Amino acid sequence: MKTIMSSTAVAPGTGPATVTERTRGTGTGTGTGTGTSTTTGTAPNTTTTITTTSTSTSTSTSTSALIPVRRDPVHEAAEDLCSVVLSSLRRKDQREKGRQYVRGLLALRGRKSMRGIAGQVGGPAAEQSMHHFISSSTWDWEPLRASLSGFLEATSPLTAWVAQPMAIPKGGDRSVGAAHRFDPHQGQMFRGQQAFGTWFASAGLVTPVGWRMFLPDAEGPQGAVDEHASQAAYEQCAAAAVIETVRHAGSGPRPVVLDIRQIGTRSTMNRFAEAGLPVIARAAASTPLLVTDPTLPGYGGGVRSAREILQSVKGLCTPVEWTDPDPGHPGGRHRGTLAVAVRVMMPDPSPARRRHLLLVGEWTDPRRAPAQVWVTDLVRLPVGPLLRLTKQGRRVGFAAEHGGQEVGLRDFAGRALPGWHRHVTLASVAHAARALTGTEHGPTP
Repeated sequence: MKTIMSSTAVAPGTGPATVTERTRGTGTGTGTGTGTSTTTGTAPNTTTTITTTSTSTSTSTSTSALIPVRRDPVHEAAEDLCSVVLSSLRRKDQREKGRQYVRGLLALRGRKSMRGIAGQVGGPAAEQSMHHFISSSTWDWEPLRASLSGFLEATSPLTAWVAQPMAIPKGGDRSVGAAHRFDPHQGQMFRGQQAFGTWFASAGLVTPVGWRMFLPDAEGPQGAVDEHASQAAYEQCAAAAVIETVRHAGSGPRPVVLDIRQIGTRSTMNRFAEAGLPVIARAAASTPLLVTDPTLPGYGGGVRSAREILQSVKGLCTPVEWTDPDPGHPGGRHRGTLAVAVRVMMPDPSPARRRHLLLVGEWTDPRRAPAQVWVTDLVRLPVGPLLRLTKQGRRVGFAAEHGGQEVGLRDFAGRALPGWHRHVTLASVAHAARALTGTEHGPTP
């Protein structure tokens, strides 16, 4: 068989250009036949003619062009992650089930139900075994989370750990931790579960690596129902979520950004100091503090609220530029706000526990009260790097809203706490695969 294809194109101001492609094939046997086909198509300044002459036999051998297979970078990243992260699972069938679950999370559109995930990898017959693997098996999720952190650290060095709450709406009350409760972070009531995620934030990606479900009865005093006890349990759970994740990861001390409203209390700051982890935490404007800088107003004047202190030094603000996640701008949108840092101390009955801190205030409008209030023990950092560090929380919030939905972080429908932990762990692996390939809809800083 002989095929000749020629294409002649004439561009404005140029001479004709001719491209010819030839493919030859041979065949042997009895009986021959010939045929000629000519097709002419017209496009702007282009004429294409294809002429085919063939000789066929009763027994023939032909060759055809090879079509390159398109590589899926997300699938390849997921395979690389699974080969490392799932290595702690003792049985081969468990490792394969883990791979299938991650593949199903990435392939399934919309809500990630167990039936839908199984349908992506093995059909209806796989649903029961997949359900058992997530909800009834005994494998430990903590080694997987530690391996995930290690893989990411080797790929894109860690900038900071970021803690954020994640509200999971639930219509009923049979799921573990589901209740009608007030969400301090959103400032509103909702029905469902409350969890805390610890996110790995580097220059190139943000992705979750640790989780803890908020269970008030387990965190605080049994039977405690008053507002102060509930807030204390909430703070304790948030702090424990980060400290446990960092301890299991085994990496060196890196800053922790507690992007949780009103979390910057004396007890929280003491917990992180005892754990040896530097921290910057969102604080309430009413937080009581002592000014320790003798050059500033309020020094020696006793306890004052964070709002009062910041208002008295607003004239010392400096402009700080930072990058805000924006779906319309792949690299983010550059913004600028005013900020100031003040040396303070939290009053504590025990002098040994009184630590020097910085109070950081940010203004979007200097005519109004501070838009954000933070406290930190990173006392050697200037206000610019400190404020930009807090913006890691905005990156995480953007990634949680978009990439988190795509991999089903909120979609576990089971009732058991271990099943929820296994689901969010494998969903975190799927999210990491998207983050590593830049397909999680999150911008780089």
